[in-house]
Amino acid sequence: MQVDPDENGAEPVSAIDEAVAGLDELDELPVAEHVARYDAVHAALNAALSTIDRE
Repeated sequence: MQVDPDENGAEPVSAIDEAVAGLDELDELPVAEHVARYDAVHAALNAALSTIDRE
């Protein structure tokens, strides 16, 4: 689920949209899997946001 905008060539906004979309099916996942999903989204957001200053 991790999105690294540098590797995929995605713009930061696209990477952020993709990361947040990872929460869309959260209701369908067992509660035990929520933390892992939040961690993955958090990591993806950090990666995307860290590229904003480089543009």
